[in-house]
Amino acid sequence: MMGKLTVLSLRAVLVGLLGGSLFVQTVMVALLANDMKDMDPELAYLRTPILAIVVLGILTAQVVVVCVWKLVTMVRQGTVFSSGAFRYVHIVIGAFVAAASLMFALGFLLAPGEPVAPGVVLLIGGIGVAILGVALVVGVLRMLLAQAVARDAEATRLQADLQAVI
Repeated sequence: MMGKLTVLSLRAVLVGLLGGSLFVQTVMVALLANDMKDMDPELAYLRTPILAIVVLGILTAQVVVVCVWKLVTMVRQGTVFSSGAFRYVHIVIGAFVAAASLMFALGFLLAPGEPVAPGVVLLIGGIGVAILGVALVVGVLRMLLAQAVARDAEATRLQADLQAVI
C-alpha cells in the first residue's frame, strides 16, 4: 500500500504539473502565437496547425495527470484492483497514443520544404516513437493490473468458500 508521504508527494507533483501545464497552455501559447505573427509569409499557413498541436499536446498531458490522480485515489482507498481502474488506464493509453499522433502530425507539417532542418523532423518522429513506447509500457502495466484484479477476485471467492466450510 502506498504510504501517506508517497501519496502526498505524488499529489504535490501532479498539482505542480497541472498548474504548470495550465500556465503554459494559457500564457506561453499566447506568447508563442504572438511571436508567430512575424513568421515568414510563406510559412504563415503553419501557424494555426502548430498552435493547435501544442494546445492539444498539453491537453493530453493534463488528461494523464488527472487519470493518475484518480488512480492514486483508488490506491489509497484500496479499490485499485477493480474494474473501475481500467477506465483510467485506457484513457491514459489513449492520451499517449494521441500525443504520439500529434508529434507525427507536427513532423509531417514541418517536413516539406525548408522551414526546419531534416534532423529536427527526425527528432520529432523519434519523440513520437518514444511516446508510443510509453503507451506500450502502460499497456503492459494494464495487463499486470488485469492479472492482479483476477487474482484478487479469486482470493475473495476462495475466502468466501473457506468461510462457508468453517
